[in-house]
Amino acid sequence: MTDINLIISTLTIEEQQQFVTYLKKKNKRNDIKNIQLFKLLQQNELSSSEICLAIYKANKKNAYHALRKRLYQSLIDFIANINLEEENSVDMQVIKYILASRSFLHNQQYKLAYKILDKAEALAEAHYLFSILNEIYHTKIQYAYANPETEINTLIETFKVNQKNLFIEDQLNIVYAKMRQTLHNITYKGDIIDIETLLKTTLQDHHISVTESMSFKSLYQLITLVTIPAFVTNDYLKTEPFIIETYSILKTHKSQSKQLYYHIQVLFLIANTLFRNKKFKESLNYLEQMKTQMLLNRKKHYTTFKLKHQFLLALNANYSNQQKTAIEILEKHINTRHEDLDSLLKIHLSLIMFYIQAKRYKDAHGIFSKFYHTDNYYESKAGKEWVIKKNLIEIILHIELNNINLVESRLLSFKRNYFSYLKQIKQQRAITYLSFIEGYYKDPTYIQTVEFKNKVQGSFEWVGKEREDIFVMSFYAWLKSKMENKPLYETTLELVQLAREN
Repeated sequence: MTDINLIISTLTIEEQQQFVTYLKKKNKRNDIKNIQLFKLLQQNELSSSEICLAIYKANKKNAYHALRKRLYQSLIDFIANINLEEENSVDMQVIKYILASRSFLHNQQYKLAYKILDKAEALAEAHYLFSILNEIYHTKIQYAYANPETEINTLIETFKVNQKNLFIEDQLNIVYAKMRQTLHNITYKGDIIDIETLLKTTLQDHHISVTESMSFKSLYQLITLVTIPAFVTNDYLKTEPFIIETYSILKTHKSQSKQLYYHIQVLFLIANTLFRNKKFKESLNYLEQMKTQMLLNRKKHYTTFKLKHQFLLALNANYSNQQKTAIEILEKHINTRHEDLDSLLKIHLSLIMFYIQAKRYKDAHGIFSKFYHTDNYYESKAGKEWVIKKNLIEIILHIELNNINLVESRLLSFKRNYFSYLKQIKQQRAITYLSFIEGYYKDPTYIQTVEFKNKVQGSFEWVGKEREDIFVMSFYAWLKSKMENKPLYETTLELVQLAREN
């Protein structure tokens, strides 16, 4: 997908209509080729050469390239304009107040200038605009001599408090950037790092803790940071109380309506954490809140978060004994084109898992046939963990389809490519699990013997039913269903239900 197609895909239907109107006003001549190009790109059905012929009736590559370049710039200008109108209205208003007050100060209209600065301060303070507040206090202190009503010491103290808040915000932004980079290296490059210790040390080094004076963005960043170790270790129980408690601060935050994007992100993080902790009803509640926020501001962020929302909605349905609903949710998106490739790949793999649980093996294989890229490609798009899951599920699927030769080759490939990495990250039980799969495929009758069951029972190191990862349980459920000769989906739900009973 080219940059221009990607930009168009982020626009809502209403914004696309507004953009056409914007182009009509901008066009100085009767030349409407830019509108023609936009509408053809919207449809996303023709190649570049086909679009060129449709517009110029000839192969005019240079003219077409220039037209695309102009349309690209128009899209950038349009998006910048609507964001200035919607997102930065408060910031712009405060900046206007500051500029007007400075003009009055230069003309020695001190009383009027300070009245306007007071308005700017109140507005900036209400929206946690620490950098802009810094400018306001700087100006007030600079001209304090000309305003007898100014309590200079109080003003200086307020200025210093704001500087601390600004410093914390900057420090948190630095920590956030470092930790997200670390997470990226763990997820997509397979780096071996003690993420929990690193986060704790980094936060302490930068003297960061939760305070109500934090901006909405900072609180979102902090919640994200705390969930990073859970993402790596699959232990979400420890993070749940913190993120829900922090969200209680966010819910009453004065700038929540202005920070809609971050609000949606936080609701997704909470819903995902609750799902991973097998609290499906609570997770669905936060997903409903997430959807409500996605519909605000003329569905501004709806397209961005749609796949994430639908993916998590389907997972909750599947593990709440609503298999048919879960499959229907994901099937709607299986042929979707979207810039969120990570969510698309997760949707594909989850649907394969749902099909296997429903004994729809041919349907599962049909989706697998669409994975025609290399594992290295998928690691760069969805991460190493996703690729490991994909390979394990493929081995299980070929066993179910009785593709014995393919099972053998996939087993050898998995051992060669991932055993060393699994040992490094202390995931020995994944290796143990694969050995049991191999034992089953070589001798299906052995799996139902007492000897095999005792061997399985004594081989896995469980972390406790409440903390055990729901996806790990799903893999184990396949083995258990073979041991007990019971349906896979029924076995999966029984294990999940057992983990939910305290």
